[in-house]
This record gives sequence, C-alpha cells and structure tokens, in this order.
Amino acid sequence: MNADAVKMLPGRYCNSLTDYSRFVTREVAIGDIPMGGSNPIRIQSMTTTDTMDTMGTVEQTIRMVNAGCEYVRITAPSIKEANNLAEIKKQLRMRGYNVPLVADIHFTPNAAEVAARIVEKVRVNPGNYADKKKFDQIEYTDLEYRAELERIFQKFTPLVKICKEYGTAMRIGTNHGSLSDRIMSRYGDTPQGMVESAMEFIRMCETLGYYSLVVSMKSSNPQVMVQAYRLLVQTMVAEGMNYPLHLGVTEAGDGEDGRIKSAVGIGTLLEDGLGDTVRVSLTEEPEAEAPVAIALVKRYTERSQKSKVESRKSTQDLELQASDLRHSPYEYKKRDTYEANAFIGGHMVPRVVIDLSRANLKDPAVMNDAGYLYSPLLDKYNMAEQSVDFVYLGDSLPSFTLPGNLKQLYNYNTWQKLTNKTLCHPLFTLHEYIAADANRTSALNLIRIKSADLHTEAFGLIPLDKSLVFVLETDEPHGMADQRAFFLKLQEMELDIPVIIKRSYAFADHRPWTMDHGQIDLTSDLQLYAAPDLGALLIDGFGDGIWIDAPQVATGVITSTAFGILQATRSRISKTEYISCPSCGRTLFDLMVTTQMIRSRTSHLKGLKIGIMGCIVNGPGEMADADYGYVGSGTDKVTLYRGQQAVKKNINSANALDELIGIIKEDGNWIEPAE
Repeated sequence: MNADAVKMLPGRYCNSLTDYSRFVTREVAIGDIPMGGSNPIRIQSMTTTDTMDTMGTVEQTIRMVNAGCEYVRITAPSIKEANNLAEIKKQLRMRGYNVPLVADIHFTPNAAEVAARIVEKVRVNPGNYADKKKFDQIEYTDLEYRAELERIFQKFTPLVKICKEYGTAMRIGTNHGSLSDRIMSRYGDTPQGMVESAMEFIRMCETLGYYSLVVSMKSSNPQVMVQAYRLLVQTMVAEGMNYPLHLGVTEAGDGEDGRIKSAVGIGTLLEDGLGDTVRVSLTEEPEAEAPVAIALVKRYTERSQKSKVESRKSTQDLELQASDLRHSPYEYKKRDTYEANAFIGGHMVPRVVIDLSRANLKDPAVMNDAGYLYSPLLDKYNMAEQSVDFVYLGDSLPSFTLPGNLKQLYNYNTWQKLTNKTLCHPLFTLHEYIAADANRTSALNLIRIKSADLHTEAFGLIPLDKSLVFVLETDEPHGMADQRAFFLKLQEMELDIPVIIKRSYAFADHRPWTMDHGQIDLTSDLQLYAAPDLGALLIDGFGDGIWIDAPQVATGVITSTAFGILQATRSRISKTEYISCPSCGRTLFDLMVTTQMIRSRTSHLKGLKIGIMGCIVNGPGEMADADYGYVGSGTDKVTLYRGQQAVKKNINSANALDELIGIIKEDGNWIEPAE
C-alpha cells in the first residue's frame, strides 16, 4: 500500500478515537494460555541465562513466572540450544510449572525447525530468518524482488509445516533495526518497511493455511514503534486480518528511562485498545520486567468500557473518523501554532510547568527540584540540564528572588495585585478571561480549558490574539482520548493557539506513612500513568508544553518524569540517551554493569545516543539511530561503532570504554563533565 493511500484513512487503526475500546483480534492457542480474542492482555519476558545452562535457565524461568510472566522466551541461536529446550521444559514440568515457552530465533532456520517441535511458540525475525542484513543498497527489479520472495518462501515453508503439525504458534517479530537489505532497498528505514517485512511472512503463512500467528513491530524509538503498529493494524484490516499484537519498545534501557520509554510506546497503543501481550524490555533482571508490565496493563484492564466521553461518541467520533483531520497517525508532524511571547508554540520545544504553590516559598533551595540549583554561598542559581520553564505559584508569593529567566504563573486575581509583573503571567478560567477585557495586560495569557468547553457559547466569545495559550485539562476516565479530541477539533476549526497539556494524578491506594517504599511506588505509578497520557499526544505532534500535577509525588520526581517523557517522544532532548538491550542467553558481557559503567562517564553528553548491545544480533541494526555503539563480539571482546559502521573490532573489553570515548573525542562530540 502506498503512502498516499495510508493518509486517506485517518483513524482506521483503532476502533475509536474518542472512547476506549479494545481492538478484537484472532484467538491464538499458546499452550494452555490463549492470546487474543477476549482473553486478558498477557505478560511475558525473556531469560538472560545461557540456554545450555539448564538449571540456571529453569530457576530464572521460575522466578519470572512467580513475578507474573505468563509466557517465557528463551534464545535458541543454534541447534544445540534448540535441542536443550526439551530438557529445560522437562525440568519445569517436573517442578509443576506449565508456563508456555517461546524459542527466540535469529539467522538459523534449522534451529527454529527443531524448537518448533518442542516449545509452544517460536519467534522469527523476518529481517534475518532467511534474509540478510549487510547494509547493502540493492536495486531490485520487480521480477528480482519476487524471486527473492520465492526463495524465502521455500526456506520458510518447512517451519510453517512443522508448526501446523505440532500446534506451535509463531510470532512474526519485525525489529526496526534489523530490516533486511531487500526491504531497506525498496521501502527504506520506515514504518512502512517494517510492516511490509512482517506482511510478506504473514501472507506466506496464509498461503500455507497456517494462522496461529502473533505479530510485533518493535523499535527503540517509541515514535517509530507506534507508527509501525498503527500502520500494521490498518494494513491487516485492509487485507481481512486481525492477528494478535505483541507490544514492546526494544532496547528501552534501565531505570527511569527504560520505564518511561516503554510506557510511552506501549501505553500509547494500549490507550487505543491495541495489544494482546506486553513485554517491557529493561536492562535489568528479567523478573523486574513483569511487575512493570503488569502495572502498565492493569490500568487498561480496569478501565471501564464506558465513560462520560461515550455520550459524545456518536457524533464526535464519527465526525473525526470521517473528516480530513489534517493529521496522519502514521507519520510525525508537529501541530502548527503561533509563537506566543517568543517563548511557547511555533518551532519552540515543548515547555515544562511545575506546581510550586504548595512548596515552602521562604527557602530558595526549593528551586533545586525545578532544575535551578541554589548556592547560598554565592546567592545565585545555576541551571541544570533539566530546568523547568514555568513555575505555577497559584495564590502564593515567594519571599525570595526567583531565577531571572524563569516565568511565573499566578491565578488571575492574585496576578492582578502584583506590583512587579515582570516574567509573571496570569492563569485564567474561561469566564475570567472573557470578563477581564482591558485588564489583560500580560504578554502571555493562559486559560484553563477542557474539551467540553469547545461546544459552549463561552468558547465563541474568547477574544483571540497571539498572547493566548490554552492549558488543557481533563477529568475523563479516558483522558488522553478526550484531550486528543480537543486537538483534532482545534485543527478542524483552524485555530493555531498553543496548548499546554495538563494531567492531574491522585494515588489513593498509597499511604503517607509507607515512607521510602511508598515514594518509590508513587514514582513508578506516576511514570507509568503520565508517560502514555502525555506521550501519546506528543507522539502525534500535539502539545506545546506539559504540566504534571501530582501532590503526593516529590517535585524533583515530577520534573524528571516530565523531561523523561519529552526525551522518549523525541520532543525535547535534555540528556544522553542509552539504547541498551535487556540481555539474553546470547549476551557476551554483563549488560547491567556495563551500561552503568558507560553511563557514569558519558551521562553529561546531552543529545548523544549510545547503543549498548550484548551481541551482534542486537548490534548495529538494532541500535537503529544511535550515534555510537558498544557491541559484544566475543568473550571479553567488544566492537565499537560510529553509527552503523564498525570502527574498532574485537578490542579488549577492559579498554573498550576508553576507546569509545576516544572516538567521541575524535568526532568533536566530547565535552568535559562539569565539576
């Protein structure tokens, strides 16, 4: 399907743009735990042990199951490991664990054919199963291209027949970074190329009468990942297919970054009712992944099928589905807005608002959590890499001088009484703004507004000028869709007013006396809630700023989460990005230790993307758009990459980080860390 055809079908990748509704897929049997259809969203992860270490793999699998994994994937890089899956399965069954096992296959069709007779599911990557990736650009005629497909069909057919005979399911797992040279040459490094890579294999399976398929479109870039899944669903529907979807952001990293990046990508799709199984890929122990996935999925499992948005669905949703929205969900384009006060909107990066109205405004150290580091000795502020753009003070007045470049927001009535209004701006209700008339003297006027206000008489009375910014709020259960409807309606009305997206959170299940443990839980909750709510809109180019309101969560956590969401959506870069794989039995070094070691010496290189891959399978291709790569190439050996080009091969791991820093310095991309 060509790109023009895709653009003509906005909104057709999900059931509804304004109401939560799961996309119904075909049910696929995977052992005793079916996927798709009306089944719950399943949780899975992957072992990191050597597959030949039978008992180590068994023990780790048990820990994963106890943590909540419903499927466990194990790498099978050769026939030797594929055969040992039988012993692993036997030991698990003897100990009472009937968890379905999934064999992970790259490059080796013969290993897949062995594994398919043993486990409940095999995963094949169409980019390297019977195809190749050498970064060659090849000009194919249509006849040559069809001949390549026929060659792959002959190589793939034996596996499909074995799966049919043994009742084994299969995942067609496309990865953004491992598209074959053939696909890259015809479609480029695009979501469309990812989709076509999978669709070719799906069509082959259907030709052979095999339908026990699950499909994935993984990328380390959540923006690319979301676009690819949407396009996949749209393409499948056009061809009469509805195979279950395995969701994941590959090489998400660890800690806060890994959780936010995963929640942005996976959560954006879950918001639209897409997804039948989830794997959160963290550079941590695999049993740490399941709780994150469970927490992410639980929100949608519990979400009511009906909400107040439903009352508008019959008219609003049909209008959105049918009209030209001036927006394609399959490609990124930032919504066009004017630039208010030369600060927000237009080509400016999204701004960050932090609420300090409840803080101790007698102590300038309170600004540390907003990214302005106060030095009592010098009586001055130093800006951190993640310093906010606005502080909301409500009706409170600070008793100290704020940083000289920081904009302050006050409720309108309090703002009116300020003697010095420099860098101070009013926050109005809709009716306050209409009534204010001549009293609106600020260069920047912000109005609190909800989607429902668009349908009121008051909205039509707003005097429009280029000082105006909306602060978009919602109290709907499906808040992202409610706020998205607001943006789409603005586009339809051809209003180019900048919008700050505000989301408010109250976590009632947590108690203040749980101390540190409770704060850790709140941090995770905030990351997993705010990342999809805000990230889903930012991925579509909606939003000129974000405002997270969470009174129970520490201000520093809110600041870090806000900038993490902007980083994950590629909306605003404020730190180094690490594209690190979650480890598996192919890994040639300790990924967690190595990632932390590299992070400790490079985390100050704002905007640089560094790929950290345990083996060549997750090597130059899977690093996707990384600037530099650190890839395991043998025991205690590392190959270093500049982009996708190997520049130093098989160097000693003890010297590899120094060598990597040397390459960064050669390229002029190194700066010395601040003391």
